[in-house]
Amino acid sequence: MTAPKALDTPHRPTRILAPEFRTPTVGIVLTITLVAFEGMSVAVVMPTVAKELNALNLYGISISAFLIASLFANVVAGLWSDRRGYPLPFLAGVVLFVVGMALAGAAQSAELFLVARAVQGLGAGASIVALLVMIARVYPAGLRPKVFAAVSAAWVVPAMVGPAVAGFVAVQWGWRYVFFGIIPLVVPALAMLVPALRMPSSPAEPSQGPRSKPLAMTLAATATAGGAGVLLHGVDRLHTDPAPGAVETVAGLAFLVYGLYRLLPPRALRFGRGLATTVLMRGFFSAAFFGVNSFIPLALEEVKGFDPTYAGIALTTGALGWSTGSYLQSRKDGEAYKRIRLGAGCVTISILICLLSVLPGVTGWIAVPAWIVAGFGMGLGMTTVSVTALKQSPVNEQGANSAALSVTDMLGSALSVGIGGALVNLIGHSPSQIATGFVVISFLMAAIALSATALAGRTR
Repeated sequence: MTAPKALDTPHRPTRILAPEFRTPTVGIVLTITLVAFEGMSVAVVMPTVAKELNALNLYGISISAFLIASLFANVVAGLWSDRRGYPLPFLAGVVLFVVGMALAGAAQSAELFLVARAVQGLGAGASIVALLVMIARVYPAGLRPKVFAAVSAAWVVPAMVGPAVAGFVAVQWGWRYVFFGIIPLVVPALAMLVPALRMPSSPAEPSQGPRSKPLAMTLAATATAGGAGVLLHGVDRLHTDPAPGAVETVAGLAFLVYGLYRLLPPRALRFGRGLATTVLMRGFFSAAFFGVNSFIPLALEEVKGFDPTYAGIALTTGALGWSTGSYLQSRKDGEAYKRIRLGAGCVTISILICLLSVLPGVTGWIAVPAWIVAGFGMGLGMTTVSVTALKQSPVNEQGANSAALSVTDMLGSALSVGIGGALVNLIGHSPSQIATGFVVISFLMAAIALSATALAGRTR
């Protein structure tokens, strides 16, 4: 026998832009760029929307409506992707996303705007979980960290121009054109994605576990999304109608726990080691970061007098930091839980610095460096969580666990933003009261981020 030659060694591509991966990579990046434009733009104009539709009391819930609907769509699309492949869930999600954008731009009342945000959420949720399954099915494990880094990098251009453009458009022509203007971006994105969606996407052999039953999981998703909505509505009513608000809060919490018990991996609600805590960790990151991020434009505009263009700069820098953190995680070896812990620590410290931006005598611009560090922590921690969860998942449960990641992600954001909105309504809408509300929200979210640093070791 002779020793094997180098030419006999199987070729293992190490680049996400290698010929066999170029098409799906470009398609994924374009899609995330589209979603990023929506996310960065809408966050900046939400204070203006709330004022024009006389719905400042709905500021938090209008954001949460998007996230709760996304949560439901994540579960259904995850099941669909496991059983039938990812192309159809992705296409259905894009169509719903566009319809939601059109409805939002045309909304003449707060109620219609809430419906539009929910439709957008259904579309975004289905699209994102389909993309996660695409990454798991198309790319080998060694390339996945680089793909997730590319996904985070896709936020860079929208982050650099999205808030400024959205603020300019809102000031010059009105906030409605921010929604309408995103719709044409779908055409080139879909044109580039057609070849990627034609790639083989045969589902893995179906899992026989409890999270593989479509009817049971759909009911669980309904209970979770409905429970979250009822819970947030009840919390918001506690200061005006205490008794009905308390009943709604308890009922919503019961439905929420019932649904989560069935949607998440076994032992997740007890913070079991490994995948169970890894999935929950994404919710902690999202709750802490977005629970503050969503209120930065409101705080800077109402308390410090920033216009929408300048208020969006903090969101811009946060996204840039996120991309940097995600890139670094793809370049580093070592134990994943340490990167998760470091990311959560960065978010904790940044939130505590950011709350200073609304205090008298302190410039609002302090939010900018604070949110760069917060974004860095999110890029480092969240991307590591996604890579680790896929690594810990059996092939035939990648769709279910991708959906579980998105469920905790969306639920964490929805609950923190919704509760934050309820706190703003409770404390009041004058500039000084909004400043107080922002400080209270920041302390609560910093506590959540600090909890994540303590729990990071259980992801091993």
